[in-house]
Amino acid sequence: MRIGELARDAGISTRLVRYYEQQGLIAPSRQANGYRSYADDDVDRVARIAGLIQSGLPTKLVKEVMNLEDAVAEARPSCPRAVAERLAAELAGIEERIACLSRSRDTIRDYLARTEHAVVLAEAAGDRPD
Repeated sequence: MRIGELARDAGISTRLVRYYEQQGLIAPSRQANGYRSYADDDVDRVARIAGLIQSGLPTKLVKEVMNLEDAVAEARPSCPRAVAERLAAELAGIEERIACLSRSRDTIRDYLARTEHAVVLAEAAGDRPD
């Protein structure tokens, strides 16, 4: 599969695919004409990488996680303590951002519900009156 197909199937841009390659997150094979060639499994890998990055994990940590997953040959993966601690810190940060976003959402929702524009809130939630 070529880069455009991979990008389309994974739901990202070709530019991001190239960036992931530059960062060592994916390693396509090369055809005789020099074109990148990706396996079907790369779609899931790229989508997973994109999801980890979108969740706020730094690229370097994503690379470590992906390398550990690649090295796993047993049912329970091994993870160095330092990586586990960094992942736990990232998780705590994500939980904190989620809590902050939830408070912001609730504040905005409460404010709109008290105004004469409460219908806007209903429309945003998909409860449009007929």
